Amino acid sequence: MTSVLTVKMSNKTFIIEFEPLGKRIVCEEGQTLLQCAHGAGVQILSVCGGMGLCGSCKVRVLKGPTSDLTSSEIEQFTLPEIQRGWRLACQLKPKGSLTVYVPLESLAHNYRLQIEGLEREVELNPNVKTFEIELSPPALEDPRADTDRIEEGLRNKGFKCKGFDVEALRDMPLKLRESSWKVKALLREGELIGILPREEAVLGLAVDLGTTKIALYLVDLESGRTIQAVGLPNPQILYGEDIITRIQKAIKSEENAQMLQKSIIDSINEAIITLLKKLNFSKDQLVEGVFVGNTAMHHLFLGLPVTYLASAPFVPVISQALEVKARDLGLRFSKGAYLRFFPNIAGFVGGDHVAALLATGAWTEKGPVLLLDIGTNTEISLIREGKIFTVSTPSGPAFEGGHIKHGMRAASGAIERIKLSDNGVWIKTIDDVPPIGICGSGLIDAVAELFRIGLLDESGRFKGRHPRLRDNEGVKEFVLIEEKEMNNDQAITITQKDVRELQLAKASIRAGIQKLLKEMDLDEDALEKVYIAGAFGSYIDVGNAIYIGMLPALSREKFIQVGNAAGVGAKIALLSKNKQEEADLIAKTCHYIELAASKDFQRLLLEASFLGKYKISDEGRRYVNGDQDQ
Repeated sequence: MTSVLTVKMSNKTFIIEFEPLGKRIVCEEGQTLLQCAHGAGVQILSVCGGMGLCGSCKVRVLKGPTSDLTSSEIEQFTLPEIQRGWRLACQLKPKGSLTVYVPLESLAHNYRLQIEGLEREVELNPNVKTFEIELSPPALEDPRADTDRIEEGLRNKGFKCKGFDVEALRDMPLKLRESSWKVKALLREGELIGILPREEAVLGLAVDLGTTKIALYLVDLESGRTIQAVGLPNPQILYGEDIITRIQKAIKSEENAQMLQKSIIDSINEAIITLLKKLNFSKDQLVEGVFVGNTAMHHLFLGLPVTYLASAPFVPVISQALEVKARDLGLRFSKGAYLRFFPNIAGFVGGDHVAALLATGAWTEKGPVLLLDIGTNTEISLIREGKIFTVSTPSGPAFEGGHIKHGMRAASGAIERIKLSDNGVWIKTIDDVPPIGICGSGLIDAVAELFRIGLLDESGRFKGRHPRLRDNEGVKEFVLIEEKEMNNDQAITITQKDVRELQLAKASIRAGIQKLLKEMDLDEDALEKVYIAGAFGSYIDVGNAIYIGMLPALSREKFIQVGNAAGVGAKIALLSKNKQEEADLIAKTCHYIELAASKDFQRLLLEASFLGKYKISDEGRRYVNGDQDQ
């Protein structure tokens, strides 16, 4: 049974039926299919924000009249694909009622969400202190105010109350009496922010605000135990998967900025409600939060202007740590709860990178040590004897499946592992289900394997012959999954353009590393450790990343994949005020290098675009381990 959802009507409307979703909506004439879908809750992806650049919103028109093909669609699809009805939802305008097929890779469904990370022990010292007090009830001969009794109870514990949160006061009288005057008093920096029955747990929430995912950690502040961790997609991906697109959208209007802020706050609130209900907790028990994220996510979440993040010199509104009441943002914490936001380092290096440095402890090592947090933007720090140099490299959308012909994010059905042999192609998909596309880790494997068997040269150009290497309308591509294996639908291939996209992404990371090494006058052989953080970094084959020149040609033992270090950093800061102070010190210690102002970055980028295991110096590339010298 299908349901009809209605969007804003005009004089002329059409019925749009989405398969295999079984959902029908009413669409107003003049709207794009993407606008109609988003208005009715059909979550079609749009990595580029509806500009026709990324191909993530591809759909197949099964029946009905549409607007003519645009130049973006002609560039995106081959002639056979166009003949089969493939279109971009952001470019197509219905001219009548339609039946449209939406492939899984075009939907914002549940992605693989990395929430685990390398844990560290931390001395328990949260901002919120808990005091069990027993008070004498009021009587005619003792009619003191409730707050006077609480202050007396705290003095008896050797602690002075410096003030009261007004919202907490509104609930306090009833809670005192329901608990027979035996309660937990919750103080933060001397301010009473709430009271709880003695038997109830005191909870905190650590949140990693990722560009594409949000990780939440519910923690018992009295024991330090992580009660549960959950991950969810960042709902802002519906308005643009890369952060620049979202910034541009927010700049266009205050309404857009508020929409972006509301979408993520609503999503976190929904997760909080579900989590607390499942575990039989109340929101009154949730008394503290720590949030980390890149600078743009930080600003969008707080409703701060992002105008000056979008153009040189890329200046944030605030860099130091910030504390706000949760209620001021509309988050469903206890009434008196505070949220702490980690300090930012620069316009494109935020509190999430500070949290990763904190979680790994890399910043305290003598070094030289590298920390990479790989994503659409990759933040890199080089640490040596107390000095931290940091860069942000625009590694592009290839690792997230963007601009890749059959690319997709790390979701069920994405090819994540590839091996080539004389017997054919071996693949592994996420959840071991039939393949529907290829994600970033699979793309790295594919390029490494094609280079290994000699079908790609050092410049990334296809060469030679192979049964699976073919010419498709003048474009060479390697077939991973043939049409007959896809029920005569599109084959899954690696195209020459896909290889170029990966080269650009991996070169940006390698060039960033080389720039840092040059700043500290170090050779890459001097590196003692390379920490790789982030969801994408958790799943890549490090050996293949080295083999294609994305990472320095070091021994495999020097690389440590640490998972979601940003989330772990937020969690340990939630448990320790000392770690919050340490995070503040890390941010002040980091020396940020703006690559846009670097005279030699373009040269490094060119050198790093080649495939192979090599070292880079002022003299250029030098291939290692028996590969040809250049």
